[in-house]
Amino acid sequence: MIQTIRAKDRYHAETDWLSTNWHFSFDHYYDPNNLQFGPLRVFNDDTVAPGSGFPLHPHREMEIVTYMIDGALEHKDNMGHHGLIRPGEIQRMSAGTGLRHSEYNSSADEPAHLIQLWILPATPGLEPAYEQKAFSLDGRNGKLLPIAVPAGKNTNGASNAVQIHQDATIYTSLLAPGESVTHRLAPERRAYVFVIKGDLLLNGKTFSAGDQARVTGERELQLSMAPGQGSTPADFLLLDLP
Repeated sequence: MIQTIRAKDRYHAETDWLSTNWHFSFDHYYDPNNLQFGPLRVFNDDTVAPGSGFPLHPHREMEIVTYMIDGALEHKDNMGHHGLIRPGEIQRMSAGTGLRHSEYNSSADEPAHLIQLWILPATPGLEPAYEQKAFSLDGRNGKLLPIAVPAGKNTNGASNAVQIHQDATIYTSLLAPGESVTHRLAPERRAYVFVIKGDLLLNGKTFSAGDQARVTGERELQLSMAPGQGSTPADFLLLDLP
């Protein structure tokens, strides 16, 4: 089954510095029928205005992954890490027993557009940890490129992927006209697909920018750029989840 949720049906929140779309219950938005999808607890599509950001705040017992689409985000935490996250980079924080961090768009004129997702860890009580990796944006052309993989498992050479403490894999992909990929799901696995730009054809259904697909009970996913939808390649994330 493929549950389709269109961009317009996401929960949208707006402040003077943040425009965000929340895929699951978060902060003041609560829907008892939309709490999580497997271990995926949060999927936020954030645009942060120049010179603004999230002040120092705490987290516990969560794997937090940040994926930049446009602009850059400045990160600081109480473990001593300080730096920028840009497109072509992926950041993972294991909040574990507790950490504090801030995220800030230090640009004077460019918004920062990012996806931040939270995944429940398989093991509680982990030591807080931080990891950031760079990957080739061209390396995702015409393929599914793993950028986050389960910690301690065979990563199939995904040396530019961060490791998360859950049996979950995050892929990025960019499919131009005529390109397609196939993703096979093991029994009892599920998938979560989010379209960032362009139009994606998933098992015969068309998904546009901002749309999401929650997939259960399928063994194979056929993905390609939707035909007749212009020249913008299909830019998307795919999560393989327990």
